[in-house]
Amino acid sequence: MEKSNFTCDLHTHTTRSDGADTPMEVIQRAAALGVRVLALTDHDTVPRRVYSEAGSETDLPALAKAAGVKLLLGTEISCETEVEDVHIICLGCSWEDAWFSEMERAVSVSRRESYQILLKRLGEDGINITWDEVLDNDGHPIKEEHVMKKMIFEQMAWKGYAQNWKQAKLMIKNTPRYQIKREKPDPAAVIREVHRTGGIAILAHPFLIARHAEKNGETMTRKEYIDLLVEAGLDGIEACYTYDKTSYEGPLSKREIEGFIRENYEGRVEIMSGGSDYHADQKKGVANPREIGECGVTEAYFYGNRLLAGLVSKAEE
Repeated sequence: MEKSNFTCDLHTHTTRSDGADTPMEVIQRAAALGVRVLALTDHDTVPRRVYSEAGSETDLPALAKAAGVKLLLGTEISCETEVEDVHIICLGCSWEDAWFSEMERAVSVSRRESYQILLKRLGEDGINITWDEVLDNDGHPIKEEHVMKKMIFEQMAWKGYAQNWKQAKLMIKNTPRYQIKREKPDPAAVIREVHRTGGIAILAHPFLIARHAEKNGETMTRKEYIDLLVEAGLDGIEACYTYDKTSYEGPLSKREIEGFIRENYEGRVEIMSGGSDYHADQKKGVANPREIGECGVTEAYFYGNRLLAGLVSKAEE
């Protein structure tokens, strides 16, 4: 296994949301790739130090420490009812605060309702996917509260309605009647709550936000929308990201996007973040999947950044 491009990856997913590797497998893979700082940022879930599986429990920070990896526990919160792909990575928070458990509960309810409506509309158009098939998750059963939209995209690919999950996502994204708006938290409110609970808020994959966003009946550019988040107190923006392996449709390369983010936001936010958005898609037959450490930040940058370096000492408390 070749070593990763970056030794710090601040954006990964596990079986606690829509990843295919368990938290233990992600930690072990990161260590094998030479990653030294790893953030587990499962979607809309309260992170937990202990992972339970098949009657056994694993202390994740202890496992990571033994493997030579500094582990950061976080979450990636899907925000903004009106605008797609506004995701905020939250790190270093007091996760026992009641706000996070209520967020997790509310998101689970809104997901279930909206995704079942989506399946109904897909079925009306001859794209037949059942809720039970989504829950089966290609032989890896999940609970209703853990269903993610990406799992519907994957079902579309597995059943031959799309070439892969990325194409399925674009099909849903570009078909107005499939745009089922589910209630999501306001991003400014998320930033406030993250700060109130002692954490930092980083905007994930900013160029997956539409070029023109509609908010409160007003059309604005992607940059104008991101500027609103900066004004709301955003701590960082994910500059280094695997756009070439996602549903991004724009004309810029991932390096050009990184250059744009740095040129426009370095100095306006404290963190120029980076992450692979690893999902272990290689287990699902995806060609050229994202890899841990493929995008990220260097250790020199991580430990030289006041907010990021503070996460390690907080995690060790």
